[in-house]
Amino acid sequence: MAKPKPLILIVEDDPELAHLISDQLESSGMMTQVHHRAANVTRYLQNNFANLMLLDVNLPDQSGFSLVDTLKKENIDLPIIFLTGNDSESDRVQGLEMGGDDYITKPFSFTELVARINAVLRRAETSKDANITKNATVSEEPFEFQGATVNPERMELAFPDGKTETIGRKELGILSFLNANANTVITRRTLIHGVWGIHADVRSRSLDQYIVKVRGVYQKHGLNLDAFKTIHGVGYIYNTEESGA
Repeated sequence: MAKPKPLILIVEDDPELAHLISDQLESSGMMTQVHHRAANVTRYLQNNFANLMLLDVNLPDQSGFSLVDTLKKENIDLPIIFLTGNDSESDRVQGLEMGGDDYITKPFSFTELVARINAVLRRAETSKDANITKNATVSEEPFEFQGATVNPERMELAFPDGKTETIGRKELGILSFLNANANTVITRRTLIHGVWGIHADVRSRSLDQYIVKVRGVYQKHGLNLDAFKTIHGVGYIYNTEESGA
């Protein structure tokens, strides 16, 4: 099966340059989506996925750096290569410290641009190898949750009766999210985005089924999840303060 083409967002205020970049990337086996204004990018990424963004630092409605801040607040995460005509060291440092994956100064060769995009895409793919879900990785330390020990590396729950149960990726992600957000009201939408990702198309009924499975495993070993409460019409809370968990 052919590997799907990566989708590259080109955010550049110069239409001629933007479409020239688009033509070069598409001839190199990529798909592209061109935007000239920051506001359009935010709206697009709220509802769509992209593999990487080429981001001009100077946009007509918002700086590229400011756009990155906006995306972070929206919990939108994707690799970014900054494009700029400014070769100042302070701008390069700012871009990289904000989480940019690379910084290219105009003018640039398209051969180099394609090579750098491919390098960032490879790094992004490798960096996610340890991910179990959006919020949990196999390198996460074991943690206690309502009388059982959750071991992300082994994807297991260890119970006081000395027995262990293998747990699925999404169930593990749910426990990890609840543990990290204890004593806070969590909406269903927030929990889904935290575990599946912001662009996930997951129904509340599916979420309920995963939670029922977690409760069932605990009950099998004589434990309950009383501290994990459903707030009707809102979502959930893992209330460790009330239960002493």
